[in-house]
Amino acid sequence: MPETRADSYSFLGPSGTFTEAALAQVPEAQGKPWRAANNVGEALADVVAGRSIAAMIAIENSVDGGVSATQDALASVPDLRIIGEYLVPVNFVLVARPGTTLADVTVVNAHPVAYAQCRTWLEATLPSHAHILASSNVAAAASLLESGQADAAIAPPGIERHHGVTVLARDIGDNPNAVTRFVLVSRTASLPAPTGADKTSLIVELPEDHSGALLEMLEQFATRGVNLSLIQSRPIGDALGRYRFVIDADGHILDERMADALLGLRRFSPNVIFLGSYPRADKQPIQFTSRYDDGIFIEAREWLQVLIGDAGAGSAQA
Repeated sequence: MPETRADSYSFLGPSGTFTEAALAQVPEAQGKPWRAANNVGEALADVVAGRSIAAMIAIENSVDGGVSATQDALASVPDLRIIGEYLVPVNFVLVARPGTTLADVTVVNAHPVAYAQCRTWLEATLPSHAHILASSNVAAAASLLESGQADAAIAPPGIERHHGVTVLARDIGDNPNAVTRFVLVSRTASLPAPTGADKTSLIVELPEDHSGALLEMLEQFATRGVNLSLIQSRPIGDALGRYRFVIDADGHILDERMADALLGLRRFSPNVIFLGSYPRADKQPIQFTSRYDDGIFIEAREWLQVLIGDAGAGSAQA
């Protein structure tokens, strides 16, 4: 019998996070219960255990790069699929307990990604500040009212509507064009239909550490005309020098060029994790030259089948 699942969606909580803003973009999630998780592992555990249909998690930021906790979790938790991606513009405010001024701030509580994106402003405005790590941007603000360890916190705009804090400064992010990419992860095995503006996510291990091994992996894509929009190494953890690669490739697994590239990867790598093919959030059509059209791959296979058939016929006559 198919596994019964709760009719809910998980996200990195508490309420007010950028992850919640990403989940608000999912039409299917509207009107359904939302579960606030404390970390990425808990959000994915909700999906694995059937407490949620899917989980929204951050996977990449335009300033800070890939989210290593998410990438490592996707590599270690089996049978998960990315079914959609969503972009959220990111900026930050500095908040404090009522009555605190900017001159009073010596310790700042912040999620490490948020802290990295506000470092220039912090060093210019609060050059002697210390940093306390927070599990989320909202948790950083909430902690101000729960303990006196920090004087201020980096948080999302609008946080004052959720917690009794005062905004000391706005738009403190170093890059006004910063965007975080989120993915919706489920256990479904079904594939969204190709749209012509798709992305395929993979995790690939090299067979061994030798000169040219990475090039050999990249050639599986290059020789099929598949562009990579993300490639990031993560340690496997079993020995020094052993890495897996998190890859986003332009195209859908049902595209002939992508399917052929995956076949090449499967022959090359001891472990290929297919994380899913799904529509790009920016809806930009994939560009590739005509020699990589589906018809070219199909014609080549048909040509080979004719040769095999002719050879088989010749052997039978002999």
